[in-house]
Amino acid sequence: MAPGVCAPHHWLCKGTMLAGGVLAGFSVLSLLTYGYLSWDTLGSSLEETETTRAKLGEEPEASAPTSQPHIVFILADDQGFRDVGYHGSEIRTPTLDRLAAEGVKLENYYVQPMCTPSRSQFITGKYQIHTGLQHSVIRPTQPNCLPLDNVTLPQKLKEVGYSTHMVGKWHLGFYRKECMPTQRGFDSFFGSLLGSGDYYTHYKCDSPGICGYDLYENDNAAWDHDNGIYSTQMYTQKVQQILASHNPRTPIFLYIAYQAVHSPLQAPGKYFEHYRSINNINRRRYAAMLACLDEAINNVTLALKRYGYYDNSILIYSSDNGGQPMAGGSNWPLRGSKGSYWEGGIRAVGFVHSPLLKNKGSVCKELVHITDWFPTLITLAEGQIDEDIQLDGYDIWETVSEGRRSPRVDILHNIDPIYTKAKNGSWAAGFGIWNTAVQSAIRVNHWKLLTGNPGYSDWVPPQSFSNAGPNRWHNERVSWMAGKTVWLFNITADPYERVDLSGKYPDIVKQLLRRLSQFNKTAVPVRYPAKDPRSNPKLNGGVWGPWFKEDQKKKKPGKIKGENKQKKNKKKTSTSFHYVFASN
Repeated sequence: MAPGVCAPHHWLCKGTMLAGGVLAGFSVLSLLTYGYLSWDTLGSSLEETETTRAKLGEEPEASAPTSQPHIVFILADDQGFRDVGYHGSEIRTPTLDRLAAEGVKLENYYVQPMCTPSRSQFITGKYQIHTGLQHSVIRPTQPNCLPLDNVTLPQKLKEVGYSTHMVGKWHLGFYRKECMPTQRGFDSFFGSLLGSGDYYTHYKCDSPGICGYDLYENDNAAWDHDNGIYSTQMYTQKVQQILASHNPRTPIFLYIAYQAVHSPLQAPGKYFEHYRSINNINRRRYAAMLACLDEAINNVTLALKRYGYYDNSILIYSSDNGGQPMAGGSNWPLRGSKGSYWEGGIRAVGFVHSPLLKNKGSVCKELVHITDWFPTLITLAEGQIDEDIQLDGYDIWETVSEGRRSPRVDILHNIDPIYTKAKNGSWAAGFGIWNTAVQSAIRVNHWKLLTGNPGYSDWVPPQSFSNAGPNRWHNERVSWMAGKTVWLFNITADPYERVDLSGKYPDIVKQLLRRLSQFNKTAVPVRYPAKDPRSNPKLNGGVWGPWFKEDQKKKKPGKIKGENKQKKNKKKTSTSFHYVFASN
């Protein structure tokens, strides 16, 4: 076990025996039939179980000591940096505030600017350039998924005895069955495969006429669960059910990837109660969605305590990227938004809550990245990281738990060779080291360098949400010098990216450009295939799901369209990427 895991007050050290979590009379059907069960209902079921055991002369099932912690990773979707109470938001998040205050707040924590990249890096511990997912997200109609030769976090945890369950949004591809969550290490999966969809009907249209149902239980469409329940509440019910039926003596890994607060902006009516005064309709809906999410996380925490997991648990909370101001999210005072490499797109709300932490109630300002959870959690689980796995993440448990220095000194935010090139970028602007037309961003110690087109760059203050509709008049904008394609910031001194230092410190710019070039030499070709008309849900019973059939697999075993050609020309392809950099 990693140092610092068993604190003196920890129940494993004291030998406390906890009651088991099997409920008599508490069935899956009851959860799905009656909706969002109250804790009074769950409590009654538990008390009836214990009473029945007492009458039969049975002892409550005890939890045997185990050194492996239960791991709960909660990933919110599109939550803005400001959109949590302890960052000054007008949106009330009492659960998140309390859990963070009792745990360790991560205030130098980075993710990726969009959904698929953050999820892929969390589950593999690798940068996008090392999985081929450097560009955009996986689209519903693309024959693409997280490459099958990548070992995943749940697979590694299963090797050391963990029960692994995923609830929520996948968004790592599904064009063939081998790409599905249950084939990537999860014992069970309940949730959606796509990046977004209706919170009640679970339908998604990718384009006119290309629409389908997107709610799965394991490998099949979950038609039986289609009861019009709001997804945040439905996913929480599923988590409660998993915890109630699992034996807490066996370590569990729960990956809860909520759909909220991603668009479409939908929420049950009661959550609007405290936000009628917000005139901006998108912000008001967003606030209601976040209030519901906060309540859901409270119910997850209560379930961990009720069923005997909490004292030996590690709960990690993270957003997958920055907020989208046009959809109600706020990253103030950071610059930019979701989809950009400014701080507002990649600096995230995050914290760790656990009885196993040594420095509870503290703030971690050390550099932490979403790839770090892969080696950190495997080490905590007493697992082994294969020597041949080239990870980009670091074990940061002692950094979080004990306040030690982070082993991480840099972050490659990304290199995207096929994103729209900056018109005025050139090798000359990059001192002959790097083509500044290419979209890239890197952090080394205090310094952050961006090249190419970093994305939406406004600062969006709270007063931008003061009117009934989106109002950009309040936004702070910068008119760049013509042809600018390189920016340098001291993020420690200037976290809001207001003072560009690229002209003042050319030597530092050169050093970071060389580091970018070094990273680029390790990149694999981008996987971003054209859409496949066979993905249309109309051809699959009205459901989004795997469409790559067995007979196709025999013709092209394990390959997407064009992949054989790409592999044959691997050296040529790699060279062509550099050629593209040079020629544009």
